[in-house]
Amino acid sequence: MWKCVAGAPGAPVYGGEPVGGLVGRETESAALWDLLAGHHLVTVTGRAGVGKSRLAATAARRANGPWRRVVHVRWRGSELVSGPGNGPAGPLPRPGNGPGAAGASGAYGGPDAPGALAAAVHRALTGRRPRPGEAGTAGLARLLPSVGGLLFLDDVDPVQHECMGLVQRLLVAVPGLRVLVTSRRALGLGEEQVLVVPPLTTSAPEDGNGHAAAVELFLRRARAVVEGFRPGAEGVRAVEAICRSLEGVPHAIELAAEQVARQPVAELADVLERHQCWLRSERPLLRRHRSLRDTVGASYALSEREARIVWGRASALAGAFDESTAVFLCAGGTVEPHAVPSLLARLAAIHVLEPVREPGGPRPPRYRMTRAAQDFGHERLREAGELEAALERRASRCRQLTAVAQHLWTSGCESQAVRLVHEEQEEITALLRVAVHRAVHAETALETVTGLWFWWVVHGHAREGLDLLTRLLPLCPTDSAATAPGRWLAAWLSAERDPQAARVLLGRAWPGAVLAGDDATLGHIAHVHGVIALREGDARTAAEQFAQAAALIPPHTPNGPSAAVSLAAQALAEASFAPGAARRSAHRALAGPGLRGDAWATLTARYVQALLDHRSGRGVRARTRALRALGAVDRDLPAPHGHAALRALVAEIEVRSAEIGT
Repeated sequence: MWKCVAGAPGAPVYGGEPVGGLVGRETESAALWDLLAGHHLVTVTGRAGVGKSRLAATAARRANGPWRRVVHVRWRGSELVSGPGNGPAGPLPRPGNGPGAAGASGAYGGPDAPGALAAAVHRALTGRRPRPGEAGTAGLARLLPSVGGLLFLDDVDPVQHECMGLVQRLLVAVPGLRVLVTSRRALGLGEEQVLVVPPLTTSAPEDGNGHAAAVELFLRRARAVVEGFRPGAEGVRAVEAICRSLEGVPHAIELAAEQVARQPVAELADVLERHQCWLRSERPLLRRHRSLRDTVGASYALSEREARIVWGRASALAGAFDESTAVFLCAGGTVEPHAVPSLLARLAAIHVLEPVREPGGPRPPRYRMTRAAQDFGHERLREAGELEAALERRASRCRQLTAVAQHLWTSGCESQAVRLVHEEQEEITALLRVAVHRAVHAETALETVTGLWFWWVVHGHAREGLDLLTRLLPLCPTDSAATAPGRWLAAWLSAERDPQAARVLLGRAWPGAVLAGDDATLGHIAHVHGVIALREGDARTAAEQFAQAAALIPPHTPNGPSAAVSLAAQALAEASFAPGAARRSAHRALAGPGLRGDAWATLTARYVQALLDHRSGRGVRARTRALRALGAVDRDLPAPHGHAALRALVAEIEVRSAEIGT
């Protein structure tokens, strides 16, 4: 139905509810006021439950606005209901085949009959149903004030196309008219100014005073429900976790705050981390606001069938994804592969998806599904019986990505390999964490972890990789092809914190590698022994182990460090007791075949050269070498192992130079 309110700016215009203070919306309120003051058409848009109507209604009610009369029309369901003083009204007809009518709860409803919006505007102006022809552009233009009128079309998603045409015609017919629209997507008209309302911030102020806006909203609503609500320090941390889970969406936060009357905030935080669509309340007047499921479902009901299918299938993805991943996962049945990118763009337009990388840039677009939309999509996917198939497709896609990253690293395209894993990190690690609870997938997951050894070892994710290996290794057969590489990798990742445990793991991996004649694994075991010895201060033993590793590791070994990396590590160990040998080892590492793409070996070898130059008093040359090595590091990617040591060396050289200069 449509709620119609015509009158002065002071009239209640927010769904029949009094409008309270807008927490954390000072910036958006000021921006909306400026747009309304300077433009004739402003659309307030944003994701479901973000507070578009509340923000717009507050602006429309301001008495000092450049308008004398506000005409407010809002969609509430399937019939047209007059506002105060407008007289009775009966239901309007609605089509039975409107888009989004099938497959969704009746709580969401569908779009009203053609011309319903124009009829609702006419009724808001006159207090009665329009007679034939009265709700046309000319009729409405005569009723609207030529100057000082604000037409507030609230929640127009069900009649988006009609709204576009009506607004365009009215702005031409009534030049002095201002139009304020709230919708989950912009109208797309040329003169339109769009204000996208973001979620509330969940980060505390930098000055440390007060709470984040989302937390403040939760606390205010909780105190209204439970008198004297005081969460304490631990409780505030739980509230912060709740607000992060709910992504700062005000409607979801208010629904969650009402739950403090039923359960402690710590328990609520745990539940909402797993699922959140169950949140509900009987307080809101609008039925679709009485649960988070209904709020999100309103967008689902108004989407076309193919968009719903893509929504459901894409909800199986844990993190950000690109178009190629979405095509792999979502195409099939009535969804053609070539249609998936445009369907993703439509879901992004209604804020079901958020662009991580904007379309139209030099690189392909990436999207992330909002948390509430993801939970809702999971429910639909499970109801359709497609959840297991979607999860299997997702696992298959992750295996493909891992194989590509592994091939890129081995082929010398290390930056591309790291960039790929960096972008898909959430998806890969989420899938691996699911696999630790399913023994049937453990071996495949272990192969994935060992294939991404460079991500854990070289780029600072040792703890995460070790945690996965600790869980997966006991689930795999001891004679599995992935077990020996898994053990030496676990030993490497644990060498710094627990050298003895690392030696035990290497001892278990060594016999199988010997029996299989696996020189690569034997070389990697020797390399890890060298790492352990170096960290224990035994540089000579470390150099011997690294030399053995360099001799054993074949060229283009898919999993694990190359022979050049072992040579560079040998040079690093020799630098403390044999500088001449260290220079030769570093030179051999840099002169080896195929080194051009081995960025880690190059970084380590150049560090050794710069260190030796510094120790021999060649400060300028040492600094030049170190800065050249640092300049080759891609700053857009996680810093590789050894990057911090190079920076520390440069700082030490500069301090020494300053001391000499003074």
